[in-house]
Amino acid sequence: MPSSGRYVTMLTEGTYPHVHGGVSTWCDQLVRGMPEVDFEVLALTGNGREPVTWELPPNVIRHTAYPLWGLPQGGCAPVGARRPLRGRERRRFLAAYERLLLALLDPEADCDFGSGLYELAELARQGRLTAALRSEPALRSLMWIWTMPHLPTLAARPTVHDALTATDLLEHALRPLAARVADGSVAHAVSSGLATLPALAAQHFEGVPFLLTEHGIYLRERYLGYRTEAQRWPVKALMLGFYRELNTLGYRKADLITPCNQYNRRWEERGGAPAARIRTVYNGVDPALFPEAGPEPEIPTLSWCGRVDPIKDLETLIRSYAICRAELPALRLRLFGPVPAGNEEYLTRLEKLAAELGVADGVTFEGRISDVPSAYAAGSVVMLSSISEGFPFSLIEAMSCGRATVSTDVGGVREAVGDTGIVVPPREPAVMAAAVSELLRDGARRAELGRRARQRVVDRFTLRRSVDGFRQIYRELAGARPPQPVPSPREPLRLSIPAPRRTSAALVPGGTPA
Repeated sequence: MPSSGRYVTMLTEGTYPHVHGGVSTWCDQLVRGMPEVDFEVLALTGNGREPVTWELPPNVIRHTAYPLWGLPQGGCAPVGARRPLRGRERRRFLAAYERLLLALLDPEADCDFGSGLYELAELARQGRLTAALRSEPALRSLMWIWTMPHLPTLAARPTVHDALTATDLLEHALRPLAARVADGSVAHAVSSGLATLPALAAQHFEGVPFLLTEHGIYLRERYLGYRTEAQRWPVKALMLGFYRELNTLGYRKADLITPCNQYNRRWEERGGAPAARIRTVYNGVDPALFPEAGPEPEIPTLSWCGRVDPIKDLETLIRSYAICRAELPALRLRLFGPVPAGNEEYLTRLEKLAAELGVADGVTFEGRISDVPSAYAAGSVVMLSSISEGFPFSLIEAMSCGRATVSTDVGGVREAVGDTGIVVPPREPAVMAAAVSELLRDGARRAELGRRARQRVVDRFTLRRSVDGFRQIYRELAGARPPQPVPSPREPLRLSIPAPRRTSAALVPGGTPA
């Protein structure tokens, strides 16, 4: 039956309710702010063993962790999942897979990524996609397309090892296609990328309304992340092509896109999202929960609050602090926030950097703090040094507490701050240090900026305004259109390209000719 807007399937990736951070905070605010709405949370996780770190409110009627690198919750694979594809089924799969690969690796080929993806989704829902992707014919198709004479990947001489690596990464990335969105709900993906896969499938097959919210720019962050990955270039080209095409498909297909700032909106429009289907909804905080912080600490202090993660670029913050401390030896830097699993090495690197710069005695990593407003109160100036952000909670929380801020010009930071703080370019410690020194020398200006910052939050960025916006959006989407009939299975159009060359069964250890 059609949704009334009172039932929402929230789709997350690597965040709520398993990880703390800005996006998770936003999810929790949204769920708690609408006690009349029932939420199902479908969380894409790593191995499925991640603990739930948030206390879920009563209106979260179901929570399912869907691991990308482990076994899904809830029993065995569907009947027939182990049965190999043969005959017409195999030809249909290979046609869809080749369309998808060409869309990723040869944008000029004008192949429809979406049609290939939906064909694979049918297999995923039957539990048969993993075996199909890992079959020898699929590997041969990848090797053949990778080495087409007109593609740049040919020059990199991709190997069978590259093909196995890329297949493994792609198979795990496509697993969410099998996750089912509840009938009668609104599918709300809280990021672009993999979280959109269940929503896209549910929209295509069952007509479920699809809402997409972006905080950071998912595709940009994938490109930043792959700079340091160990895979060879053909593998990176395939995976970045996948994220690019998936991002574009999500933008084109979402019934409504709700960026949290105008910066994201510009990315989305350039990525193919129709302007008429984009509505900016700013993040918000409750000013009563983040009251004015009161007097500054007696010792001049810079404070930062967030998760310890490379995207927060704490190296730049520490280098900036070291420059400021040369001028003001009493200055301290206090860093509040958790170290997510897997980021322990990054914390060690930061500690070594502080030691190398001779400022380790003034830098403290405080860990998770339950009284978040006290983290902002601990600073004379609150810092943000990220290289990528959406509309950061830590910034508007600090502003609500009446603290002056120095932050990097990324995402929606400039929209949040306006003229109530100093915004500097990212990854420039000397410029950041100059801004900090300027504020530390002028107590009256810090106080005035803090006062105006809190007023800006009260006027524009309250939690109530944000939650009310999404409450209305859920109702609109629920009544926008009736569920669509499930498309009947069909033989897809074949590509007007030759069939993959037959190769030796030795391509895959233990393989047999097709």
